Amino acid sequence: MAPGSLVLLAGLLGALALGDPGPLEDVVIDRYYIPKICLREAQMGDFIRYHYNGTFKDGKKFDSSYDRGNAVAGVVGVGRLITGMDRGLQGMCVNERRRLVVPPHLGYGSIGVAGLIPPDATLYFDVVLLDIWNKKDQLQVTTLSKPERCNRTVESSDFVRYHYNGTLLDGTPFDSSYSKQSTYDTYVGTGWLIKGMDQGLLGMCAGEKRSIVIPPFLAYGEKGYGTVIPPQASLVFSVLLVDFHNPRDGVALEQLQVPAGCGRRAAAGDFVRYHYNGTLMDGTLFDSSYSRNHTYDTYIGKGFIIPGMDQGLQGVCVGERRRVVVPPHLAYGESGAGRIPGSAVLIFDVHVIDFHNPEDPVQIETVHRPEGCNVTSRPRDFVRYHYNCSLLDGTRLFSSHDYEAPQEVTLGTNKVIEGLNRGLLDMCVGERRVLIVPPHLGHGESGARGVPGSAVLRFDVELLSLEEGVPEGYLFIWHGEPPANLYQEMDLDRDGEIPAEEFSTFIKSQVAEGKGRLMPSSDPEKVIADMFKNQDRNQDGKITAEELKLKTDEDREKVHEEL
Repeated sequence: MAPGSLVLLAGLLGALALGDPGPLEDVVIDRYYIPKICLREAQMGDFIRYHYNGTFKDGKKFDSSYDRGNAVAGVVGVGRLITGMDRGLQGMCVNERRRLVVPPHLGYGSIGVAGLIPPDATLYFDVVLLDIWNKKDQLQVTTLSKPERCNRTVESSDFVRYHYNGTLLDGTPFDSSYSKQSTYDTYVGTGWLIKGMDQGLLGMCAGEKRSIVIPPFLAYGEKGYGTVIPPQASLVFSVLLVDFHNPRDGVALEQLQVPAGCGRRAAAGDFVRYHYNGTLMDGTLFDSSYSRNHTYDTYIGKGFIIPGMDQGLQGVCVGERRRVVVPPHLAYGESGAGRIPGSAVLIFDVHVIDFHNPEDPVQIETVHRPEGCNVTSRPRDFVRYHYNCSLLDGTRLFSSHDYEAPQEVTLGTNKVIEGLNRGLLDMCVGERRVLIVPPHLGHGESGARGVPGSAVLRFDVELLSLEEGVPEGYLFIWHGEPPANLYQEMDLDRDGEIPAEEFSTFIKSQVAEGKGRLMPSSDPEKVIADMFKNQDRNQDGKITAEELKLKTDEDREKVHEEL
């Protein structure tokens, strides 16, 4: 028997029931299942949905909503049902089960329903209530959990990505994003969602969980949706907002830690080395340079990285920790990439290790310079110095203090990196300096053992001593003019020949008397031996007058030959 028939019969037979001279009996209600949680009870004027089986006293069934495959929907307490049902349904909770015993005068009276319900029949209904709502109802929003940090909440026209479980009011599931293993992605407040969800998502934080109960008139109304959402159904959504953004959003920056004394900030065209953790807004880690134990090294402002990071890294200081929030249109867009979903907002927690520009010089800071300093280091000078070398993040690399003797080098002979060589020039003995050496003047893109590629280096140096050097290509240099009769003075025994011993004795005497100096930093005996070998043109063990030539004379002869 259709629900509509019940309504009509109740209207037709109401007068007959009132004229019954017998003793009146009320509906007998057996609440044989009451749910533990009952947020609301059916009241007169509420819209309800329910299933029922209708039987006689002997158990014979006369009607069932289950057999029709559709729950009954209607308004309770306003005379659209037989009086016994109208009374028996009031006060019910969703998912409550009742047995209603309806006496004839509250059912179909002495007439009954031809061919279906005999006159004066007592009716038994087993009822389960599925839904309650009222036209005055509003959206019910309950916050289940909320993150501690919430810098911004959802507004109309934002694009949201959220997970949800959707159920009817009685708990029957009808849809879930989790089963699809994908968030539901859409705009809010633009009519792409049912009105209840459009309203219920407003004001949410990323990471927030909400329960949203939507009455039918803010959902799918009288028509329902397909086979999963009945007509006049209230909907319950358990929502987890994964992230959101607005197409007008730019990069959001948060300086977590800025070192004191930031002398320079990174600009477009700089090469930056940084560590990062990349997460989605719900905290899911999608990438990390720390896991690779290697910084991410790149130019900024040149399109080598996603636009959001290109913008977000400009203005950083060395050592700064910064959070860069990148909307999808400045990241990987609607398609995503790898472990990054489409339309995902990305959060990068960045630690800047160092940066430089390919045109940077060595930065020199004088920490201490002795008073009265008249002599400073020049190219070809031999210097001794102590140093500590580190990365700009303070990581210690090398130190001369780890060895028994200080470092020694002849400046300008390509024995040390160019940046250190430049930083050691024009120093006084006792002077201390801090040198910042960019990689193109250090160990370059490849680095060296213990030195990362493209690393900016810091040297703390102290010049301990210096010896005046000799020009490139010279082993010995006169402090003044050489003797007018050099060969005669060098030929100590005046025999017209200068053997190695005699040559060595003469050179040593010139050094001892301060008339000349040997190339520093090397064994004097070896230097003198090399000088003798250079002058002994025919390698017969002695130098003749024709063989002896000054370096300046040799250079002039070479120029003449070239001309």
